[in-house]
Amino acid sequence: MNYDIIIIGSGPGGYVAAIRASQLGLKTGVVERAELGGICLNWGCIPTKSLLKSAQVYEYANHAENYGIEINDAKPNFSKIIERSRNVSAQMNKGVEFLFKKNNITRINGFGKLTGNNTVEVTNNGNKESYTAKHIILATGARSKELPNLKQDGKKIIGYREALTLKEQPESMIVVGSGAIGTELAYFYNAIGTQVTLVEFLPNIVPLEDQEVSAQLGRSLKKLKIKVMVNSSVESVEIVNDKCIAKVRSKGKELTLEADIVLSAVGITPNLENIGLEENGIELENGKIKVDKYYRTNIQDIYAIGDIVHGHALAHVASAEGITCVEKIAGLNPEPIDYNNIPGATYTTPEVASVGITEENAKENGYEIKVGKFPFRASGKAAAAGNQDGFIKLIFDAKTDLLLGAHMIGLNVTEMIAELVVAKKTGVKAHDIIKSIHPHPTMSEAIMEAAAAAYDEAIHI
Repeated sequence: MNYDIIIIGSGPGGYVAAIRASQLGLKTGVVERAELGGICLNWGCIPTKSLLKSAQVYEYANHAENYGIEINDAKPNFSKIIERSRNVSAQMNKGVEFLFKKNNITRINGFGKLTGNNTVEVTNNGNKESYTAKHIILATGARSKELPNLKQDGKKIIGYREALTLKEQPESMIVVGSGAIGTELAYFYNAIGTQVTLVEFLPNIVPLEDQEVSAQLGRSLKKLKIKVMVNSSVESVEIVNDKCIAKVRSKGKELTLEADIVLSAVGITPNLENIGLEENGIELENGKIKVDKYYRTNIQDIYAIGDIVHGHALAHVASAEGITCVEKIAGLNPEPIDYNNIPGATYTTPEVASVGITEENAKENGYEIKVGKFPFRASGKAAAAGNQDGFIKLIFDAKTDLLLGAHMIGLNVTEMIAELVVAKKTGVKAHDIIKSIHPHPTMSEAIMEAAAAAYDEAIHI
């Protein structure tokens, strides 16, 4: 069967690219061996947010008396929390199926492999069938990364996928790696009563974030009774009497930790094996597919997007790359993605969100800067909500007054970061933010106050 575009992979890069291609009048097929929506909808972004919401509701119930409400004997039902999470994913999966039907996109079941510039071989239950397309987009995503000394067995030493579907709640857990996946799952399990130790190799948790944000999150997690170990590494794990015995090197000392489960959350590995890269001469660079600004590989008519190319391994980035790639194929003139303006979000409590460069980066790059901070302890809305941990931090170029970076930690900041993404993209200056009236009382008015603080004009601090 002939297509204008065949996309291998139906994650947030692949399915979004497919929908945009169909909107542009291109006959589109998507090869997928598992659930539509990829890891994000089925084993990542969506189910973890469901788990985190359950944890948040349980925490509210436990602290209801702080709000003048009496609740007795609130307790988590682990199996029902997991069941709700899986149901939410199933609902989203059906949503993608509906969008495929609405946009006349053909789903091709099976494992896809390139067999030429314009051909894909799909294997399904031992049967092989070839398809042709004018253009092929690789969007095969990634999986949990395995460390040589931390091999996952799927039972006691697990990755994020198994962490979403455990049969029983563990009494104790060691989480290795404090990026978004590690910190979110550490927060979830701790919130429902698991004793959690978070181990990070680098000096700061959420190490890509601003150092002040990292320090605040560390304090918040410790306040929740999560044991946080930085400058630490798990050297080995041995299973003894159904317990994980972990040898940990921490700040020059050798320690032994015991837990029911070890969760490895040290990053991801791109899915590049057996998809025909070598046979078709597709060039790699540092373990990922090399592409240009419109995601073309070195081979004509073959493209790649998402976690298998260099850039931010984030669902919203993969979606944007898919749209940009398809629009270029269709003959439009899309603006290339600005990778200096990608929002990041971590959905712990408090939440973390950021865009642009950190204060440290700005200084290293020779910028003369103005920095404004507004703490949520001075926010009326945060006080009313009962969660005043965190702050907004904005960094401006002192010479141009343009926004260089925004770094947030606090209640609902993942919903607020988009304002700063738009501001940075459109060249909004500091006083444009200061003079734009923000509603009161809201968490978002802290953005206005932080901008004002950078210019000594803040009212409430």
